[in-house]
Amino acid sequence: MFSHVILGVNDLEASRKFYDALLGTLGIKPGVHNHNGEAGRYFYRTATGLFGITTPINGEPATAGNGSTIGFAMSSTEQADAFHAAGVANGGTTCEDPPGWRTAASGQLYLAYLRDPDGNKICALFRPPKV
Repeated sequence: MFSHVILGVNDLEASRKFYDALLGTLGIKPGVHNHNGEAGRYFYRTATGLFGITTPINGEPATAGNGSTIGFAMSSTEQADAFHAAGVANGGTTCEDPPGWRTAASGQLYLAYLRDPDGNKICALFRPPKV
């Protein structure tokens, strides 16, 4: 559905450290630095899309979207826990309920929420296979 997601950040290197660790738990290589005028960027590429972080091109401070969440698909509860732990250990903060199972209209979901160093809300989501 998505070709790419890019988040604005204020401290590019602190955010790179956070996302290198976070996405590393999914087997994604460290971000590749890309200069874009005054704004620096890091891109994380996979076969299915791109995730990026950038300092805002307009020079204004980056802000987190109120009500926004970026969800990353997990292959297991253990991967979700590792993703969450890596984020918290690298400048993120846990938010909402602790990682765990939630009942949704679509069935059971394992969710782990945290905020990145700029306050963007990130979610690790494991959806068990239907039996």
